Amino acid sequence: MKNTITKIVCVMVFALFAGKTYALANDSIKKDTSRAWSFHFQMTSIYQYHGYFHAPYSGHNSLQDTIEQDMSITSTFFLGRRLWKYGSVYVNPEISGGKGFSGTTGIAAFPNGEIYRVGNPTPQPYFARAYLQQSFALPGSKDIFIADDQNQVNQFLPDKRITLSAGKFSLGDFYDQNAYSHDPRTQFMNWVLMDNGAWDYPANTRGYTYAFVAQVITPKWYLTLSDALEPVFANGPDLDWKVSKSFGATIETGYNYKVNGRDGGFSVLLYLNQNRAGNYENAIASYEAGNLNALRIDSLSAYNGNKKYGLGVNWNHPIGKYIGVFMRAGWNDGKTGTWAFTEVDQTFTPGISINGGMWHRKKDTFGAAFIMDGLSKEHRDFENAGGYQFIIGDGQLEHYSAEEVFETYYQTVLFDHLALALDYQYVQNPAYNADRGPVSIGSIRVHVEF
Repeated sequence: MKNTITKIVCVMVFALFAGKTYALANDSIKKDTSRAWSFHFQMTSIYQYHGYFHAPYSGHNSLQDTIEQDMSITSTFFLGRRLWKYGSVYVNPEISGGKGFSGTTGIAAFPNGEIYRVGNPTPQPYFARAYLQQSFALPGSKDIFIADDQNQVNQFLPDKRITLSAGKFSLGDFYDQNAYSHDPRTQFMNWVLMDNGAWDYPANTRGYTYAFVAQVITPKWYLTLSDALEPVFANGPDLDWKVSKSFGATIETGYNYKVNGRDGGFSVLLYLNQNRAGNYENAIASYEAGNLNALRIDSLSAYNGNKKYGLGVNWNHPIGKYIGVFMRAGWNDGKTGTWAFTEVDQTFTPGISINGGMWHRKKDTFGAAFIMDGLSKEHRDFENAGGYQFIIGDGQLEHYSAEEVFETYYQTVLFDHLALALDYQYVQNPAYNADRGPVSIGSIRVHVEF
């Protein structure tokens, strides 16, 4: 596998330089008369509050049942450069700080998609993304203009193309796209409304990984596949380069359509991960045999060849000039520990988004969505035995129930480049525990971008 990855990266680098050579012999690149650089910036701060709630007992990873007030902040520079015909490079320096409720534990569908499980809340700088991208025209394609945007330079690209991307980024940049529910900086804030909760996508603790992504893109349909690095330890900062023993493979196909001139879409995602995650049933058996550390499967596992696989579906559909509806559903086999995203084995998330043009505020948005998440039997037994990973763990789970979240928000654009959002989330059965909760969470989000 390692040799395969090396070959792929070499081919990618060769293709990029071959693309430059091809551009020199072809004058169509002269159509790109605008500036070759792209520069964008965003800053997002989210304040959240929850009060007291019913909790007869708590465990290592429980949400605190007392008042909590926390704030997060991220600031990102999006730098891009068009290199040659159909080729570009992107770099994103980022600073993030703050913390989530209870150290970002206690709710599987965590309420703040901008916060990470980092131990130090002091703002820290790092490179979120740094990658090369090269496209190749497919037969019968024609060049279309793609406007400057975040991680997108002004350029002409074939409407039917193969696009290769290699470097550091978030897999969410390429997968599970949804027009109404994908960006916690401007849309719903919950993790499971940001991405499919049952997809344990490869990422370090900040949500990024090194990967190779290949896309086949046409005006109507697309196919995306990738191979990515998993973290060394569950949700850890370091990525595992032993790619023959640890990897995350993902494939997605989707179809785009129009309804009365408005865009809709449907996609299906499949994934297969291999990493150091322990098996729930084996962990319980080892604990009962006297190994007191066996229930800490997030950090004490060795390379074991365990695999997790799953699928997800994603749909968004305009039902009028101002109203759009969406839905995600997902499932994984639920036999091994969560390694990167969150502890969800089944998920269903329908929702609605309404553009403020309905009340003459066309830059405003109102959204409402419902989340229902579940655990596999093996995962439930593990939690009830006192096991924990990095998100949930109340010490017992005698009265399991689906974790249910209702989220609604209103975002208004106060001035150009400045938006303010008010958000409310109601969490029933936090961490799938009917003995605790419900929890009401209020949020205020300030977002700046240009």
